[in-house]
Amino acid sequence: MKYDVLMQPVIEFLGCETPKVWIDEALNNLDILMQDHANCEKKAASTAMNLMFRYSFFADLQVKLAQLVREEMLHYEQVLELMKKRGQTWQALSAGRYATGLRKEVRTYEPEALIDILIIGAFVEARSCERFYALAPHVDEELGRYYGYLLKSESRHYEDYLSLALEVANTSKLKNAKETIQQRIEHIRGVEKELILSSDDTFRFHSGIPIKAS
Repeated sequence: MKYDVLMQPVIEFLGCETPKVWIDEALNNLDILMQDHANCEKKAASTAMNLMFRYSFFADLQVKLAQLVREEMLHYEQVLELMKKRGQTWQALSAGRYATGLRKEVRTYEPEALIDILIIGAFVEARSCERFYALAPHVDEELGRYYGYLLKSESRHYEDYLSLALEVANTSKLKNAKETIQQRIEHIRGVEKELILSSDDTFRFHSGIPIKAS
C-alpha cells in the first residue's frame, strides 16, 4: 500500500498488528464499527479538552491539544455524515474494555499520572491508525479512501502525545526523563498488546479477538 512508509513507525511502536479474525469480524459488523468509530472520535476530543482544563499551566500542551480537539471533532462530523449517507441511524453503544483496561495503568500521583495519560493517548491514536490501515484494503472504495485520509492525522496525534509526555517529564524535572518515559511505554505496550490479542466478547473498534474466533 502507498502508506507503508508512513505506517512503519506506527507499527513498530505498537506491540502487535491487528489479527485477521478481528478484520473479518469488522467486515461483518460495519454498522457497529462505524458507530463506535464515531464514539471514539468524540471521546478523544473530550479527553483532550479535559486535559486542557486540568493542566492549563502547560502551554505547549494547550496548543497541541487544541489542534487535536478540532481535528477529532471534524472526524466525528465526517463519520456521522458517512453514516447518514449510508442510511445508518445513530444508536446507543456501550463502551468496550479497551480504554478502561489502559486507564487502570495510570499512576495516582503527578506528574506521573499525566505522563501515563499522554502515553496511553499515544497508544490509542497509534492503534486507531493501524486499524484504519488494516481495514482500508477490505472495505468499499469510499470508506477505504476515508480511512486512508485519516492515517496522517492519527499518526501525527500519537507522535504529539509522546512528545508532550517527554516535555511534561522534562518540565517537571523528572529524574532520567527519557528512560522513565521509555519504561512506561514498554509497560503500557504490553498491556495494550494483551487487550488486542486476548479474547473479547464485545466487538468494538479497539476490541480484542472475537470470542467465537478464539
